[in-house]
Amino acid sequence: MGGVASAPRWTTNAQHQHTAEYLIGGFIGEISFPINSEFWQQLLLLPFDHNWPSNRYHEACLIFAQNNCFTRHLAKILIHLAWCLQALVGTSAVQSEALTKAVNALHVASVFLKYLIEIAKGNTYEELYLSVDDSEALPDSFPRDQSIVQYVMNSVLNCIGSVDVSSDTYLLHHGLLDFMLVAMSTQLLSGPSPGPDDSHPFTDAAMIQEKAVINLVVRRLLLNYMARPQFPYTTASYAIFTEGNQPGVLQRVGSAAANLVLLPLSFIVSASSETSRSLLAESSLNILLILIHFRKCCLPEPGKFKFDDMAKSDYLLKEETYFSDNPYCKALENARDVELDRTDIERNAHGGPSIPFASLFDTLAMSLADEGAVLILYSLIHGNSGFLEYVLVRTDLETMLIPLLETLYDTANRRSNQIYMVLIILLILSQDSSFNTSIHKLILPTVSWYKERLLSQTSVGSLMVIILVRTLKYNQSKLRDVYLHTNCLATLANMAPHVHHLSAYASQQLVSLFDMLLRRYTKVADLKNDKLQFSSSELKDGDSLLDDMVVSSELHIYTDFLRIVLEILNVILTYALPRNPEVVYAILQRQDIFLPFKSHPRFNELLENIFTVLDFFNSRIDAQKLEGEWSVEKILKVIIFNCRSWRGEGIKMFTQLRFTYEQESHPEEFFIPYVWQLVMTRSGYSFNSKSINLFPVEIPVEPSYVSQDADKGENSIYDSEVRLDQVI
Repeated sequence: MGGVASAPRWTTNAQHQHTAEYLIGGFIGEISFPINSEFWQQLLLLPFDHNWPSNRYHEACLIFAQNNCFTRHLAKILIHLAWCLQALVGTSAVQSEALTKAVNALHVASVFLKYLIEIAKGNTYEELYLSVDDSEALPDSFPRDQSIVQYVMNSVLNCIGSVDVSSDTYLLHHGLLDFMLVAMSTQLLSGPSPGPDDSHPFTDAAMIQEKAVINLVVRRLLLNYMARPQFPYTTASYAIFTEGNQPGVLQRVGSAAANLVLLPLSFIVSASSETSRSLLAESSLNILLILIHFRKCCLPEPGKFKFDDMAKSDYLLKEETYFSDNPYCKALENARDVELDRTDIERNAHGGPSIPFASLFDTLAMSLADEGAVLILYSLIHGNSGFLEYVLVRTDLETMLIPLLETLYDTANRRSNQIYMVLIILLILSQDSSFNTSIHKLILPTVSWYKERLLSQTSVGSLMVIILVRTLKYNQSKLRDVYLHTNCLATLANMAPHVHHLSAYASQQLVSLFDMLLRRYTKVADLKNDKLQFSSSELKDGDSLLDDMVVSSELHIYTDFLRIVLEILNVILTYALPRNPEVVYAILQRQDIFLPFKSHPRFNELLENIFTVLDFFNSRIDAQKLEGEWSVEKILKVIIFNCRSWRGEGIKMFTQLRFTYEQESHPEEFFIPYVWQLVMTRSGYSFNSKSINLFPVEIPVEPSYVSQDADKGENSIYDSEVRLDQVI
């Protein structure tokens, strides 16, 4: 680091001693204020009305980073933050002074903590200096068995879970969630695969809280998401944040660096004017997603493994790492419906938080256009068996299914991760036979967003088939994603035994799916045959061998896909033929596509049943003496009549396909980067893109905020010095 920054230019006039310039200058300066100094009370009670431009704000952060190593002011303001929050917990009335100090402490701590995290070198976060100097004793009230980070995180989480959201505490809760987002952003500096050396001080501290606190936090975050509280427009409630017509601390500090730190108060007000949007609800969901998907990678106990070969030891230690249980994920998995019998709740008091499942279902159903809502729905139905059971017994399942299907319909404009989550949700639901049965009883008068043709009086089950086939066709033409193909086909296979009065359009789409896959299979098979025509004596280079492997692999994949579609058709014809005349008609109409593969060794046994059905209905149609030409209505009439006499003679029974969803062995490698990308997109939270290692980012060209006397070539506290008297 360069020379010591100069002292702040403090005026000797006593009436100016408590101005924002003086207090912020003292906070970022080189003079260390003891933790029990009156300075902290003055700093946290003053409504700041000093409007800094962005470059001065940035320089203030540079100076703070230079001086915090010996002033330890970050650690001290965190301790004062904890004390302010503790004063608010357990009181029946909100204390105006404690509330002012808490909100100011949250914002100031978040501003400078964020900057220090962004410039951190390595994964130890020594730049934060999260302890006080040995020469300064902590108050006797400070718990000796906790670090400062543990102490403040306990206070933050306890306040989130214990203090109700009201017009008085709205900004407090918003500040708490902003602080949580900043404190947990150390994850952005780690790689996509969590390792045993990763350190996340604040997140790690959040994971070791007591179960009761964790349950309260999860409950509060979900309640915020359901209640969707709006910013209250009451001057009296927020007089402490303003002075006359001048914006208060949050607006001034926030708007001075909106692109660098947090959303300013002015944005909260304007965004909350949209009745359908609640920033507090969105922030609550963001924090919940980060908490439940965090995974701590741990090494085995010391001495458990001993190896002579160090390289072998390192490899095996990596293989033996494990992930500790995430208590927030467990709390969400154990959440119970508040409407259950009270005695049952009391008997299971050791479990998770009590949540109104009805409100949660309704909120999610209205919000599934949002990617975050899809992700939390996935987490609930995958992990919480009680919520999944509740969803499955709802009689208005269409309120949740329609927005999910609309998302799939709009695949071209959605991110692939969102499409994956929707498909997995549908796959999980399709594992239940009652779900597969009930969706064919739910009739939709119309589907306004489906543009290819008019859909009227269509069952939700038929719509699901239409959308899944459409997704498969889009994937085939654009994405070629095997995982997406597999999930769509798996869901269709689970639905097949329970298909009931599948619509004509859905039946046609199902049969056309076989035709589409068949054409791709034929193309790949022809390509493979062309390659086999080369003389066996010809030497092939590595690229040719690789091409052969790719073609063979693709041929195998499409063979499996075709078998699944044939099995889907087989199951419908075996178990549900009398209820699905339109499926029979669609197969009769396109029977020519099955003929070339009648003797194919991989398909012949499955095609035998289809040809048995074709022979039966073709003979019945041929036996009819008809005056004039056949029409669709006349053929359908014959099919419906003969469906009643169908006994399935000659049909071979095959074991029904049943697919279940299982998470990958390392889901954290997908979910942690995905959650943070989602949170940053949804919240508008900005972070130094050069410091992000969690996922690939484009590095934007940013303006350099450097003092005129500083080295214009660099913008690092390690390579330049910024003078305090040029900022204040």
